[in-house]
Amino acid sequence: MGRMSRRAFTVAGLSTLMMAQGATAVPRRRAAAEMRGVWVATVNNRDWPSRTGLTAAQQRTELIAHLDRAVRGRLNTVIFQVRPTADALWPSPYEPWSQFLTGTQGRSPGWDPLGTAVTEAHARGLQLHAWFNPYRIANHTDPRRLVASHPARKHPDWVVPYGGKLYYNPGLPKVRAFVQDAMLDAVARYPVDAVHFDDYFYPYPVAGQSFDDDAAYDTYGGSFTNRAAWRRDNINRLVKETAARIREVRPGTRFGISPFGVWRNAATDSRGSDTRAGVQTYDDLYADTRAWVRDNVIDYLVPQVYWNIGFAAADYTKLVSWWAGVAKGTGTRLYIGEALYKAGAAGQPAAWKDPAELSRHLTRAAAHPEVSGHVYFAAQDVAKDPIGAMARVIADHYGQPATAPR
Repeated sequence: MGRMSRRAFTVAGLSTLMMAQGATAVPRRRAAAEMRGVWVATVNNRDWPSRTGLTAAQQRTELIAHLDRAVRGRLNTVIFQVRPTADALWPSPYEPWSQFLTGTQGRSPGWDPLGTAVTEAHARGLQLHAWFNPYRIANHTDPRRLVASHPARKHPDWVVPYGGKLYYNPGLPKVRAFVQDAMLDAVARYPVDAVHFDDYFYPYPVAGQSFDDDAAYDTYGGSFTNRAAWRRDNINRLVKETAARIREVRPGTRFGISPFGVWRNAATDSRGSDTRAGVQTYDDLYADTRAWVRDNVIDYLVPQVYWNIGFAAADYTKLVSWWAGVAKGTGTRLYIGEALYKAGAAGQPAAWKDPAELSRHLTRAAAHPEVSGHVYFAAQDVAKDPIGAMARVIADHYGQPATAPR
């Protein structure tokens, strides 16, 4: 995810703040069902594990701490990144063990992180959503740095270097089938509550570079008027096929996606939002996120509305209102992705220095019945909470536990 970065709220400090707000330590009743989620990113050891090379016991202890912290904060859903770079945080027959566990791709960590996460989350009353990145292979462009058994080395024709990274080519039917097989292996093995994609489909644009899918377009793009339409169809096929296969493999498991917060600007498309974003998901990542909601292709959408209230190019309030309008009358649940990582971070607009900014987000969103909850990026920021923004959200809005939507 395109997100990044402090002071841990202690249990005692949180309890004091909650009691000052009139909340009891053990609530007597439950709030209505709503999403209260947190992302746990594993790519580059962003949230977990804290570094490579920890022992299995140390990794497990850190993971359990994230789950326990979610419970203390009256969250109900953990979105756990289990396939960060065409690898796996479970014993997959398709792809190697993730390098972010041991420091060496393909080396077993000596335990099953995903299996443990599912079991321990459910034991605590948390939902566990398995978060997959479909196409990213590596954060470098040297295939020789991949383990020898890696599918990308066995099928170099599947791989496209771009922007300093390696990607699988979404335009190849064999790639689309393979990444589904790899992801759905986890769904078959474990009773995850949902499959989750983030905002990476075709990669974010890099100035002066082009994504080299000429050969694939020449082979498979003949029925399309332009390459952009063909690329969007490739992503639509991935999403629709994945949704159908999840229903086959484990009925009742949901499918959610967390895209970049702007589908299209109104200046580009009259149906778009009142924004002036430099990236438009429809045009730049070739993901028609609006259609997935309107057509009920997925079960839930979590747009990353990572801007403050009043931000000129992409105002939080305006975007939440726009997404609520998109979701209205559909069967797709709408949750809002929140940029907790910006609270107190250097270089952010002044609004993010105010501990109450994030709490105001939830107040504004509550005006829209279509909004069924929020998800916070990310777990380390929940833990560190440098200016108390998350503690303020919990005190102001999470006085009672809430059941996660099903």
